[in-house]
Amino acid sequence: MKIDIFPPLSIHELGQRDNQEDALYPQTGTTSDRLFVLCDGMGRYEGGEKASQLVCQSLGKWFDEHTISECPFTDFLLREAIEYAYTELDKLDEDGLSHMGTTLTLLYIHRHGITAAYIGDSRIYHLRQGSSTTENGREGIILYQSRDHSLVYDLYQSGEITYEEILTHPKKNIITRAMSPGKDNRMRPDIIHITDIQPNDYFYMCSDGMLENMSNDELTAILTSQATDEEKRKHLINATINNHDNHTAWIIHVKEVKMEKGDETLANEESTVRCNAISIIQIINK
Repeated sequence: MKIDIFPPLSIHELGQRDNQEDALYPQTGTTSDRLFVLCDGMGRYEGGEKASQLVCQSLGKWFDEHTISECPFTDFLLREAIEYAYTELDKLDEDGLSHMGTTLTLLYIHRHGITAAYIGDSRIYHLRQGSSTTENGREGIILYQSRDHSLVYDLYQSGEITYEEILTHPKKNIITRAMSPGKDNRMRPDIIHITDIQPNDYFYMCSDGMLENMSNDELTAILTSQATDEEKRKHLINATINNHDNHTAWIIHVKEVKMEKGDETLANEESTVRCNAISIIQIINK
């Protein structure tokens, strides 16, 4: 499978914070890039800023130094890359006193499709124009939304709160997984393999700050509209201009997909994987 993309676009806004704890890899995207990483740091003083930047840089370095394109990309290789980033975090926090950490979202385009992985509540979306039409064009649909590693999702799954309460719960920003230093703090990512990829699909990666005042319906309307990619980027920036938190995103627009021999046997996990939050939303709406 050969996947070509349009020039990827990023958003990297400070919000109403004094420092920027979000980080991106690469710094400026090109059509030849295959790896995209977005992290949202946390920690006292500059801890979160350092952690998010280091994880992005470490993952970029690991992929640069390994000839991934010459062999099938496996979950073992992905976990090896993430373990390398953990090791670099350990080196940064030698005294164990900084209490730094970061979320992680990672998307890697390879010859067997797209592998996405995440830790925390920064999100990954896969969006597509649907078959229905509206006044503004074809209606968009979300095929995949990463399920936050957060206290409210755990409370929902245990039956203590309803799905509707997830959105307004006072502890909705407490996360249950993050990347942080220490051998005892090795949180594993949720991983999904996506092979149902079509031209004009969008992959959207964002920190939680982008979603302060934006619903899935609003996000979908922007990304699957008839506007150009740069216009969509500007719409997202304008819609989040008053957000308090740092807010950062990758917009990755699929240009062309060329199927190769054997690709028909590749499994697409979006409809079955447990880490797809859309499965919860669809159940609630029935």
